[in-house]
Parts: sequence; C-alpha cells; structure tokens
Amino acid sequence: MTKPRKHLEALLIKGLEELSLPFTQKQIQQWLDYLFLLNRWNQVYNLTAINDLEHMVSKHLLDSLAIAPWVQGERLLDVGSGAGLPGIPLAILYANQSMDLLDSQQKRIIFLNQAITTLELPKVKTIHSRVESYHSPQLYDTILARAFGSLAMIWENTRHLLKDSGTVLAMKGLDPKEEIQALPPEVKVENIAISVPLLNSQRHMVRLRHQGE
Repeated sequence: MTKPRKHLEALLIKGLEELSLPFTQKQIQQWLDYLFLLNRWNQVYNLTAINDLEHMVSKHLLDSLAIAPWVQGERLLDVGSGAGLPGIPLAILYANQSMDLLDSQQKRIIFLNQAITTLELPKVKTIHSRVESYHSPQLYDTILARAFGSLAMIWENTRHLLKDSGTVLAMKGLDPKEEIQALPPEVKVENIAISVPLLNSQRHMVRLRHQGE
C-alpha cells in the first residue's frame, strides 16, 4: 500500500499547488484516508462509479476542492452528498467551519458517519432526509450541490435553507446555458468555468444568490 499511497500523495500535492490552496500534512493524510475508505466501502456499497484511486484524486478530491475559493461563511451544507462530495474534501480544508452532509439514502449516511469518525471531523454531521423536506432553525451561508439535478431544481429545493446573503454553488460539467435560462428572475447567476488539475474535461460552477445580494 505504501507505494501507491506515496504516488497518490504526490499527485494530490501537485494538484493542490496548482489550485494555490494551502494545506498541512495532516490534511493530506485525511484526504488520502478518505479515498482509501471510500474505495474499500465502494466494493460493497457502490457509492461511486469511479473505483481507480488515481482517478479518485482528480475526479473526486481535486474536483471538489477546485470550488474552495467561492465557499463563504461558517455554516455549510452539502445536499445530495452521496459519498461525501464535495462536502468531506472541503470540510477537511476548512476544518473550523461546520459542514452538514445531507442525503436521503441510509447506506450513504452509514458510510458518511464512518468517514466522519475515521477522519476525526468534529464539525461535520449527517442529515438523513430529502432536501425539500428538511428545515433547519439556522440557515446556511453556502449550500453545495454536485450531480444533483438541474439548476432550477437545485434552487427550488434549497432556497428555503439559504441565508439572504448566502450562496448556492452548483457543480456542473459542460456549460449549462439552457439550465441557466430556465432559472426564475429572482436568482442572481454567475457561471464560472473552473480548471481542475489532472482532469482533461470541462467543468463549470454556477453561483446562485438571491437577486439584490
């Protein structure tokens, strides 16, 4: 295991440097521990279609961390978190901010709870619910959505959880021009092309906010 782990560590560090993100050795170990845990559980729970660890570095870790500069505030929510993406990689990066991981499938919640315990992430918790049914007494500064449906659906199902000054960061592949056109006029939209190290494919992040913010 030592040799592939060292190789993965080198790839991860190279990617983090390209993204100009600060990191500690502890964080490097946490990110890699997460990948190995996900890879092990994936053999039984089928949490992700990607089962190659090297591809997981680029398509899971670096892809999630590429949106880090736009994450704001102290309360963060990852909706439809699945295997914990992008929530867990960002929670490791921003260890002092609270991160809630919401998912409707019990098997994913079981994995996420195990990951939180294994990685020692005290400010991360899981929520077993559908997002449209979930109501929080405290609203969120940033809501994250990766592979979670159309932009209109994301906005419709998350806006009741968002602070007036908050932001929804929706991760997309190809330029989602048609999805943007389908958004209601109340939404202020920024469509940002992002570059993910080691990933040779288009990625976009769409920033949604209440109009006027």
